[in-house]
Amino acid sequence: MKGKRVLVTGSGTGIGRETALEFARQGADVVVHYSHNDAGARSAVAKIRGLGRRAEAFPADFNDVAQAQELGRQAVKFLGGIDCLVNNSGITFNQPFLNVTQEQFDAVFDVNIRGQFFLTQVIVDDMLKRGRGSICNITSIHGLVGAPEHCVYAGTKGAIIAYTRSLAVELAHKGIRVNALAPGWVTVENYFKAIPGFNEADASRVAAEKIPLGRSGEKGEIARFAVFLCSDDAAFVVGQTLVADGGTTALMSLISDFRNPSNAKFGTGYVPGV
Repeated sequence: MKGKRVLVTGSGTGIGRETALEFARQGADVVVHYSHNDAGARSAVAKIRGLGRRAEAFPADFNDVAQAQELGRQAVKFLGGIDCLVNNSGITFNQPFLNVTQEQFDAVFDVNIRGQFFLTQVIVDDMLKRGRGSICNITSIHGLVGAPEHCVYAGTKGAIIAYTRSLAVELAHKGIRVNALAPGWVTVENYFKAIPGFNEADASRVAAEKIPLGRSGEKGEIARFAVFLCSDDAAFVVGQTLVADGGTTALMSLISDFRNPSNAKFGTGYVPGV
């Protein structure tokens, strides 16, 4: 990543902030984006500059396409071009299906898809001038498996997976790679805001019971994965959605206790040795 120029959206907190910092640790100059958390973005910029890299933070509300597009133009102008784009910005939302309003639906799709889409247009236009670039779209395992009350959020994450594939095959021969990264459970600041009584101890216990690896993911693990997808080491990876979830989506939900041998004897009488 030495000398690469990077834009990471939604990088004032959580996975996005850690991803911006990881790019800088590996030698990149980084534009940090925020919508509300100015303090988190500014502290990330300070850390990146402390590593000897160029950095600046720009605000944009992705409910407004014009602001998303302007963010792209600001990033290109500040760094002189963008080599890597990580589309991390997004909002989450849960609501019973019948209670979802049009306003809620539009807000989630505007931020998670619409704003990202038109920002990416600006960045791809810049990348095409040099005939190279890489894009990593952060989706979620919600785009791959179902969860009650998440149909709107999951719809946006599934859309990211689908448009990643199509955009990838449109741009690959022009030197631009597009892939997606689908994290599983990674504890970020929003958990403490959204879940009453949420705490690390209880979360660790639940993760140990529910995730095959026995724990939730860490922000740094996802950040390093995103950097890898944008690096030359992933030069032959195109149009893929790579999952980092500790085995969550690999586990069949019908299996109640995956740690102990099953008492069931399927195959008895027709499979040798059963």
